[in-house]
Amino acid sequence: MSDNRPTHTGLEGRIAGIIAAPLEAQGYELVRVQVMGRETPTVQIMADRADGAPFTLEDCETVSHLLSAVLDVEDPIENAWTLEVSSAGIDRPLTRTKDFNKYAGFTAKIELAFPGPDNRKRFTGTLIGADSETARLRLDDGEIVELRRTDIRKAKLVLTDELIAFTTQSTVTN
Repeated sequence: MSDNRPTHTGLEGRIAGIIAAPLEAQGYELVRVQVMGRETPTVQIMADRADGAPFTLEDCETVSHLLSAVLDVEDPIENAWTLEVSSAGIDRPLTRTKDFNKYAGFTAKIELAFPGPDNRKRFTGTLIGADSETARLRLDDGEIVELRRTDIRKAKLVLTDELIAFTTQSTVTN
């Protein structure tokens, strides 16, 4: 796993492989690819600015135009589909090692693909950080759990006043 790129599999992995380099060449970073729906799927792309500045509506437009062109050429989905580009938001998904580390100290929810420690699939606690193999979370009872990154189905920050203040402070200083 890369510090700067999320890991995807299947169709989402194919799309991520197609779009990551063109995004990076234009000063953006891929946060997540998600394909939703069957008949006319929506390809949802979440991105960040590489310089750490807030992701604006203009950034959404720029990325949308760029990725529309790239995906039209590569055509990873046979039938009709819709592209949706957005910022990761305040209560963002945690998909990259750097996200787990940047938001260490904040509350997160992590769901595993199958039962992990104590035969549980869902964990909520304070992020401690991560490396390419493991994410660490301190639970409310003080226990620290280490979760294999490859077992994580989804992970996201929990919206709290502290997170809002941190995000607001980060956008002011950038």
